[in-house]
Amino acid sequence: MSERGTLRARLESLAREVAKFGVVGAFGLVVNIAVSNLLWRYTDIPTVRAGLLATFVAILCNYVGFRHWTYRDRDKSGRTRELTLFLLFSAAGAVIETGVLYVATYGFGWDTPVQSNVFKIVGIGVATLFRFWSYRTWVFKALPVPAEAAPAEAAAGKSAAEESAAGESGADKGAVLSVPAPVVRVEADPARR
Repeated sequence: MSERGTLRARLESLAREVAKFGVVGAFGLVVNIAVSNLLWRYTDIPTVRAGLLATFVAILCNYVGFRHWTYRDRDKSGRTRELTLFLLFSAAGAVIETGVLYVATYGFGWDTPVQSNVFKIVGIGVATLFRFWSYRTWVFKALPVPAEAAPAEAAAGKSAAEESAAGESGADKGAVLSVPAPVVRVEADPARR
């Protein structure tokens, strides 16, 4: 595959991942806002604490969506490690999200229901950038590339058989046998456009 084709395939894969992350995140946003508003309206829990509780309810919903849909093709070997990292990075995201709400509520005194919702959404937006990076980098790790998928790496070095054949034929010991990588052309499915 050409360098341009490889780049295009990687960008398409990233776009699909971002879209799936966005769908799960949108569901989490609805859960987060709904639980926040229910707590704000029907309980005496302070604004920031209610927002934090709602965030943790949304985090639990999001884990199910991320694990079983967005990142279902990723490594599943260490679920305990994965869940621990997910909760750790989600807690860091919750601090970011709740920090924005805290500053708006207690720093500026903006605590009407509309203002609380606006700053809750702003905090979620900022925290989402951090969560996307951390989840894809640390939590839901990509599986290693199979050996068949890296023919260029294998072609760059000489095999033991090539080295012994070069030695037996009396070829120059410094000569490198260059084997071109096979070219694979992948056409886009016109039905998917």
